[in-house]
Amino acid sequence: MDQRRDQYLEAMGITRWVPRRAAGESGAPISNGEDAIPDLDWEALRHRVSACRLCGLHEGRTQAVFGVGNPAADWMIIGEAPGAEEDRVGEPFVGRAGQLLDAMLEGLGLSRRSVYIANVLKCRPPNNRDPAAEEASQCAPYLQRQITLVAPRVILAVGRVAAQNLLGAEGTLGRMRGRIHHYGAQEIPLVVTYHPAYLLRRPAEKAKTWRDLLLAAQVVSGNST
Repeated sequence: MDQRRDQYLEAMGITRWVPRRAAGESGAPISNGEDAIPDLDWEALRHRVSACRLCGLHEGRTQAVFGVGNPAADWMIIGEAPGAEEDRVGEPFVGRAGQLLDAMLEGLGLSRRSVYIANVLKCRPPNNRDPAAEEASQCAPYLQRQITLVAPRVILAVGRVAAQNLLGAEGTLGRMRGRIHHYGAQEIPLVVTYHPAYLLRRPAEKAKTWRDLLLAAQVVSGNST
């Protein structure tokens, strides 16, 4: 197991890791009479997302990409939007970026089945462009309900777009990462880091990402200050 973890850390560009121990609205409603999104359980929420027509993105999708993982996870990882492969498969973070995310998680002793992974948008924007404000606004109640249902101990916002939408901020990713933010009325701790697709282009930033992951792990373990 240790050898396998070392292999994942090597993929992240990390040569050694010592684990830390825990110290103690355009668009009409889908139909009349449907339950409000904050009242939906997982099955009803998934159905609502799969049938959503609230913005124009539904016209070009293969399928909505709902989310994947443990619905009661300590970690919730939130990215920007599905890409072409995610739209085809119906699962967030697949392909090369997804493989790197898996390596990042494995380095912490986690997996995509032990965390919960979702996106700000549930449908792929054309040509993988950034989400438009109105698209993110229409999808926001779905993501908010997912966060409420998971009730994670930490949210990892992956990439600038995810971080800006979750925090309601316009800052650069570099200014947002490296510290603990809080999300929503529940004040869920939130840590910002680079998107795996960015790390594939800029592997030198992997060390910074690893520090972000360790910060999030400290939150979960209760060691954060």
